[in-house]
Amino acid sequence: MNVHIAGFGIGLPAHRMTNEELSGKVDTTDEWIVSHTGIRARHVVGPHESTATLATDAARKALEHAGVKPEDVGLVIVATSTPDYHVFPSCACLVQSAIGAVNAAAFDVLAACTGFVYAMDVARSMMARDGRPAVVIGADVMTRTVDWSDRNTCVLFGDGAGAVVLKVEKRAGGLGECILRADGSGANMLFADGGYRLPREKGYANTFLQMNGRKVFAFATTTIEEVIRQLVAKQGISLHDIRWVVPHQANIRILESAAKRLDIPMDRFYINIADVANTSAATIPLALGQMANENRFVAGDYIVLVGFGAGLTWGAMLIQWQP
Repeated sequence: MNVHIAGFGIGLPAHRMTNEELSGKVDTTDEWIVSHTGIRARHVVGPHESTATLATDAARKALEHAGVKPEDVGLVIVATSTPDYHVFPSCACLVQSAIGAVNAAAFDVLAACTGFVYAMDVARSMMARDGRPAVVIGADVMTRTVDWSDRNTCVLFGDGAGAVVLKVEKRAGGLGECILRADGSGANMLFADGGYRLPREKGYANTFLQMNGRKVFAFATTTIEEVIRQLVAKQGISLHDIRWVVPHQANIRILESAAKRLDIPMDRFYINIADVANTSAATIPLALGQMANENRFVAGDYIVLVGFGAGLTWGAMLIQWQP
């Protein structure tokens, strides 16, 4: 019995903000953003949109694509750093209600940009006990975490959601080996401090996302290489067997550096950062949904999902595609 992806769905805000529009908010240019990040546009939530609404949109599309009824779902997991409520209820509970998954458990996973990979492995593990379909979603509204006057961070992020439906099936292939890692000693490299770490009377240290770009870049490039090499060795295949690398889309320079280290051609990395920017936990499932829409998957393909982000966290999962 193996766990397979049976359906894909994506949810994007209605408003698409180009670099030209962004340059009216902060001192930057389209040329600078593209040359430094590879980003040309991003989607930005409006006042009536949120992580839960985007996640719900993606989940509904994934269920329809999979041909699964909401009442047959046993599990809803949302990987997010930007839930609708700061503490509770979880975003997953909001989605569970909205899609009508009345018989499902629901909870959030917080592993920042690696969250979707974490959530996939958690779901797969739980499905070994309860074989009903699961909905796994990565969703974030990162534009609500940034300081729009800080061009070092605000140009990088966008909002979105991607969802998959997982099913237990008897055929070969599907979700394979997975490696998940963390290093909390690097927590101060990338953080958004809006929680309950400080007593209420002292206020919050800073509610905007803070990032040490140089350290994050160095961490990301080495981590992608190391975890992919470890993953293929664990699976018993070679780097040449990989058809697609579906990475967290943080910065095109990070991905180019990782590809060079791995000696994998860039045309085997699926890149969509130009159109959606860094959507944190949503980047990998958004890419998967777009790949499915473009008929990129072929039976037998080995696909590597690789994420890295705040925590610090990182991880990779190998999938052998079988339609």
